[in-house]
This record gives sequence, structure tokens and C-alpha cells, in this order.
Amino acid sequence: MSPLASELKACYGFVERNFNLVRRYLGWEIVFLVYNIVNALTIGFIGVTQGKEKVLYLVVGAMLWGFLSILFHEVSESVSWERWEGTIEYTFMAPVHRFTHLGGMCIYAIIYGIIRTVVLLLAVALFFNLSLQNANFPAALIILVVSSLSFIGLGLMAAILPLMSPEKGSQATHIFQAVLLLISGVYYEISVLPKWIRPLSAISPATYTLRAMRAALLEGKPLGQMKGTLLVLLVVGLMLIPLGLLVFHLAEIYAKRRGKLKRSG
Repeated sequence: MSPLASELKACYGFVERNFNLVRRYLGWEIVFLVYNIVNALTIGFIGVTQGKEKVLYLVVGAMLWGFLSILFHEVSESVSWERWEGTIEYTFMAPVHRFTHLGGMCIYAIIYGIIRTVVLLLAVALFFNLSLQNANFPAALIILVVSSLSFIGLGLMAAILPLMSPEKGSQATHIFQAVLLLISGVYYEISVLPKWIRPLSAISPATYTLRAMRAALLEGKPLGQMKGTLLVLLVVGLMLIPLGLLVFHLAEIYAKRRGKLKRSG
């Protein structure tokens, strides 16, 4: 077997292992899925008195944030999962390139996130009897994939926190999500933010993802009219992924030297 084929097989192995974990903890997965659906419905009810356009605006925000947060969570919590399963030392000392390991985690996160998002969208559309006839679903899918790159890069950088601090690192990853939720206009327009914090929305990839997704689903715009936003997302993603890999590599070296891979911390 060629080296490339061997690495691709190992990468698929990490994807398969994570889906096996989903089956093992299927009960918890159902609980979290139901929670996400109920959360989206609760947010959608806020806009009921303001018309279906407002409901769609809020629902798209909840749906997309659900996808991005799942993506970020699965990547950033990969180290915590390894420690929880007691396999962290085996995985990090295995003769597998770290790029292969993390690549498998990222591919799994994208596939899993898209599946969860489709289920969420169908549930919400049925509950509110929303019409999505004008939605551009192929464009929306491409937007999801392109925006995944940025959040994978951010997730890789956040994943170093459980490496650096086995006790508190996992909880600290939620700080990233909280900041992005605040500045990205998930449930409200950026214009309502205080002036001093408003410029931060320009550096959040979630801001551009939300803008493009709402244009595709609510207005049915083709990709050609959103090429500027997509280009920004693509460039940011291609910058953040190598940076995330570099930061993770440096953190891994530090963790191995300090003996922080052990499960007990």
C-alpha cells in the first residue's frame, strides 16, 4: 500500500471511529438533537408576532449557529474525548501523522454537522409550516462547506486548551463560542451592537456565513451574487487551518514534554 493510500485509510479510520462513538452514545446524541430542535423552535417563536420573515430570519440563525457550534465543538473537544475514552496516549503516540488524525476529525465533524443541520431544518420547517420554495439549497450547502474551513481552524486552536490544561481546558473552549455568538449577529442585526464592539463582527467568519446563508435561503440568491462573501470565507479558512495545525503542533510538543497527556491530568 502506498504512503498516500495508507494515510487516507487511517483518516477514514478516525471518521469511522467517531461515528462508532455516536452509536455508542446514541441516547445522548438524541437528547442533544432534541435540545437543539426545541431551542430553535423557542427562538423561532420570538418572531411569530412579527411575521414569517422574522421567523425565518431567527430560524436560519439558530440552524446555522447549531451547525457551526457542532463543528467547532467536535474539533475543539477531540482531545477531551480522547482523554474521556482513555485513548489519548495511544492516539498521540500512534505512528500516524497528526494531519491525518485531525483531518479525519474535521471530515467527521463536517458530515455530522450537515446531517444534524438538515434534520433540524426539516423539523423547524414542518413545525412552523414554513415555505422554502424560493430557497437556493445547493448554494446553502456550498456555503456550509466553505464556512466549515474557518470554524475548523478556530476549533483546532481551541483544541489546545484541553492539552494545556486537562482540568479546565475543555470548559475554556466555550469562551470562543460565546464571543462569536455575541459579535456575529446570529439572532439580531450587527447594527444593534454597541459601537465599540461592532468592528469585531468584521473579523468573525460567522458574520459572513450568516449573511450568505440568509441570502441563499430567504432570498434564493445564486452563488454568483455572493462571490465576495464566499471569497472572504475561503481565504480566512485557508489561513486559519494551517495556523490551527501549527498551534496544535506546538501545544502537542509542550503537552508531551510536560506529561499532560495522561487521562488523570
